[in-house]
Parts: sequence; C-alpha cells; structure tokens
Amino acid sequence: MTGRPSLVLLPGLLCDEALWAHQAAHLADLAEVRIADLTGHDSIPAMAEAVLDDARDTFALAGLSMGGYVALEAVRRAPDRVTRLALLDTTARADTRQKARQRRGLIRLAQRGKFKGVTPRLLPQLIHPDRQDDPALTEAVIAMAGRVGQDAFIRQETALLTRADGRHHLAAIPCPTLVVCGRQDALTPLELSEELAHLIPRARLTVIEDCGHLSTMERPEEVTGLMREWLAGR
Repeated sequence: MTGRPSLVLLPGLLCDEALWAHQAAHLADLAEVRIADLTGHDSIPAMAEAVLDDARDTFALAGLSMGGYVALEAVRRAPDRVTRLALLDTTARADTRQKARQRRGLIRLAQRGKFKGVTPRLLPQLIHPDRQDDPALTEAVIAMAGRVGQDAFIRQETALLTRADGRHHLAAIPCPTLVVCGRQDALTPLELSEELAHLIPRARLTVIEDCGHLSTMERPEEVTGLMREWLAGR
C-alpha cells in the first residue's frame, strides 16, 4: 500500500472515466485515484455498496450529479471511512413528480430500442451555452454516453427514479466537504448546491462562473485546482 491517500471518483448518468480525465491525471501526485464504474446496478444503495466494497478502508470521495447521489449514500453508510467529500453539480433531493414522469418516459423509450444517448439537442442541458459549438467538448460528451449505452442507461435511470430524499442525513456528515456548482447548471441549479452547503456542517461552496452541469469537463483546470486544495486540507 502506498503512502498516498485514496481518492474515488464517481461519474454521473451516461458518464464514464472521461468525465474525470483531467482530475485523474492531475491529482495522481496527491492521491491514488480510482474512477468507479456505476453502470452495473439499478439502485443508488447498490451502487454505494459496490463503491464501499471496492475502496480502501479510508478514502476521499467525489461525485458529480448521479455520482453525488451515490457519494451521499456511501458516506451515510460508512461515515468513518470517508475522510473528505466533494459534491459537484448535484443534490440531496429526490426527483420531483415532473422529473419522475420524464424518467419513466425515457426508460420506456429505451426499452423499446429507442435509446439515443446524448444528442446535440440535449447538450444545452449539460453544458454552458457558449460551449455548444466546441466540438472537442460536445463530441466527448456524446461519445461518453454512447459508450455507457442503452442497458446501463435503463439501470441508471431506474436508480435515479427510485432514490430517496437524503436531506435529513446531511447534518450527520462528519468530514470536510467541498460543494461545487457551475453558475449556469441547468440540471441541478445553484440553489441545490447552496442547500447542500447550508445543511452539511463542514461544507464550503464554490461557484464556477460560465459553466454548466459537467463542470469537470467544461472547466477542468479550475475544478482540479479546487480539488487539489480540498485534498491538501486547505
């Protein structure tokens, strides 16, 4: 075992290791970095248990969007094992009724073989409007969703649809927590990150300007810089 701390990174819906590529590369001098695979289970608790089973005894944990839901469940189950927590563009709330209806509709479409992953028309929900014409970013996001694929999408959407509201657990989180949100995040608006930072005792919120939902890919240098400070305890 190395002397470096362990860092586990959790992707979001239709995301894989590409979501965390910059962070994994540029945090490796500070931590032993592992990016979890969240494609094999259809519930947030099952995902969290798999993360805990695969992790070292103690570790730092960061999750974006769906990965944040899994991170919150993992720290709820094993608060003594998570030394630091980072929650990016996420929420502790369950789906609204409208969002749940939308998910059920997407699941039905995918089950009928009409899975389209992330298409160009969905990108405005994921990235800042100014980045819609950035082919390096948009093609990376679309390719990532294609790699995750239809079957994993159905499992992930089922997990998101059935997750519980976790706000009443936030006050019990014992570790230092970094909350990050893109100012223009359309999927998990800033007010949801403000709520997390308010309810978690040792949390601090950082807002990334000119950034949408996929902050680790849109503003990789800024996110990595924040996470270096977080890992170093500053």
